[in-house]
Amino acid sequence: MSLPLADLRVLDLTVARAGPTAVRQFADWGADVIRVEPPAGRGGMGSGPRDGSDFQNLHRGKRCITLDLKSEKGRRLLYDLVEGADVLIENFRVPVKHRLKVSYDDLRPLNPRLIYGSISGFGQDGPYSDRGGVDQIAQGLGGLMSITGVPGQGPVRVGVPISDLSAGVYLAMGVLVALHERERTGEGQWVRTSLLEAMVAMLDFQAVRYTVDGEVPEQAGNHHPTGIPMGTFPTSDGYMNVAGPSGRLWRAFCTVLGAPELIDDPAYVSAGLRSENRDELNDRIAQITATRSTDDWIAALNEAGVPCGPVNDIGQTMNDPQVEHLGMRSLVHHPERGDLGVIRNAVTMGDGTEPLGSAAPEAGQHTDEVLAEIGVGADRRAELRSAGII
Repeated sequence: MSLPLADLRVLDLTVARAGPTAVRQFADWGADVIRVEPPAGRGGMGSGPRDGSDFQNLHRGKRCITLDLKSEKGRRLLYDLVEGADVLIENFRVPVKHRLKVSYDDLRPLNPRLIYGSISGFGQDGPYSDRGGVDQIAQGLGGLMSITGVPGQGPVRVGVPISDLSAGVYLAMGVLVALHERERTGEGQWVRTSLLEAMVAMLDFQAVRYTVDGEVPEQAGNHHPTGIPMGTFPTSDGYMNVAGPSGRLWRAFCTVLGAPELIDDPAYVSAGLRSENRDELNDRIAQITATRSTDDWIAALNEAGVPCGPVNDIGQTMNDPQVEHLGMRSLVHHPERGDLGVIRNAVTMGDGTEPLGSAAPEAGQHTDEVLAEIGVGADRRAELRSAGII
């Protein structure tokens, strides 16, 4: 089955998570992704054991070769691959790619049509550009930890590597934009983002509360910072999320609660007053929601058209009937571990096409195959392997 990006060849020079997340978007949609790793034992990939769940989920659907990019011969082989590639994605620290001579300026003369994608910690230039960046540092520097958690709790990190993941998706989108522009101009270009830029962009309405209104947002816990009531409330057997902040939803929510008096209470008659009196209102709601089970409330609220849902653990989420219906657990076959349930790409095409994939490759699994495709014969490959270049 031919997938939408099957005509693209992508070179993957990434480690850790942000870069592989970007590359995964291309692998999922059928691009010929060639992952370039150092020879065995010369550098970690940053995502756990090769046959582990994280590595398999990040690197599915690729081919893999090993090259020593610190050697002139290894770089020359990469240069040969670049000549026939559409995209190269890397997330080296800024000085490293220049030291290895694999920067955009190094590669553009070899292939002016190349789209070169970069993710850094803090940007390709500027006062922090030489620093290594990881997700939690970006979460803190980028302001997210200051608005996450219960008021007065102190900073709290988000439970997923959100700056890595968002930077990866932003870069993939930028590369696709550059590929589209190449159709008109015939020219490649350098596309770049960073964990910090992605983190600030993901602040969205919280950031513009400051840039437009001069307001510094604070922690709001499990309740929405501006729309009230919208948040997490206790039930007799757990918790649920409810969104009924205004208009019809507010009135319907109060009716389902069996507390119509809240609708006309002078303290809550407008969205502004509900926000001003948020703590008292949320406490009154919580006293009521704690009297019935989560399932009871969700059934009643959904019938009234009030957005709501349970607070699931990961196991409950993956076994939820809607998640199962959407097919978010996608099977790939690993030669040793059998079928593995990785998390599929979140996009479905208009004709119902969903991405297909294969298990993550072994280190160097496709070295001979890929090098043969660019004319490196068996004898030459044997010499390179003996010298530790591949």
